[in-house]
Amino acid sequence: MLPGRSGLSVAVFLIPPLLLYGLAVLLPIVQSLVLSFFRWDGITDMRFIGLDNYVKMFTRDDVFWTAFRNAIIYLAICLVLQLGGALAVAGLLTGIRRARELVKTLYLLPAVISTVAIAILFQRIYSLEPVGLLNQILDWVGLDGLQTAWLSNVQTVLTAVSIPEGWRFTGLYMLIIYAALMAVPRELEEAARLDGASWWQVFWQIRFPHIRPVWITTTIMATTFALRGFDIPYLLTNGGPGQASELLTTYMYKTAFVHTDYGYASAISVFIVIECLVAVGLIFLLLRRKDAS
Repeated sequence: MLPGRSGLSVAVFLIPPLLLYGLAVLLPIVQSLVLSFFRWDGITDMRFIGLDNYVKMFTRDDVFWTAFRNAIIYLAICLVLQLGGALAVAGLLTGIRRARELVKTLYLLPAVISTVAIAILFQRIYSLEPVGLLNQILDWVGLDGLQTAWLSNVQTVLTAVSIPEGWRFTGLYMLIIYAALMAVPRELEEAARLDGASWWQVFWQIRFPHIRPVWITTTIMATTFALRGFDIPYLLTNGGPGQASELLTTYMYKTAFVHTDYGYASAISVFIVIECLVAVGLIFLLLRRKDAS
């Protein structure tokens, strides 16, 4: 549909990033898929074993299913913190005049801070000995009986490693949602308020339908990032204690680089890719269906 010159211009700009994407993303996925059908320790010759790695993953590996369950809980906590927090803060920002830019900057800062720095920060916050910020606050409010080693307690460690990831990207999604909210026609909101609509009706009937495409995009981003989350959980606990905070990504890493079972690690990586694709499909199905209704 484009003129020849315009089509050529589009091709010139699109081909380099597409080639880079293919080399950096698609090629490793294909390589992992091929390697998942082999047993290989990185030194000896690869041995073709067909679907045995997948059979082992689904039927003979309890750690895999523990990591999968932890990954789902980790995802749920991250989505509540990131999307819920981002939507709440973005909504509040549309109603304030002073210090708006300062608030946006403060919320965005965690997204640009080094992952290692964030991990060290939360190690100090969760620390029991010496007493960290969280346990100190519990002592101040008279709840010292709840003090615990948050990263060593199997009952709390998964939530403890999920919170930093949720906090880290809340500001990023807040900016995206805030920009979408600012694009909502103000005359529609004013007309609804004149008709006696409550703040919830204004939000649900006017604001949210306008930002739904952006909401779908941010939900997909948050979901796929959380399912691929690795650095902060690995730095904080390395999947421990036991497998209490083991995620599929940390388990895949240790399978490959600690146990040198690259074939099985590749099978886990393929599962993570499929898991992300299924999650994106479900998000489109659920949110698009609501949009159609």
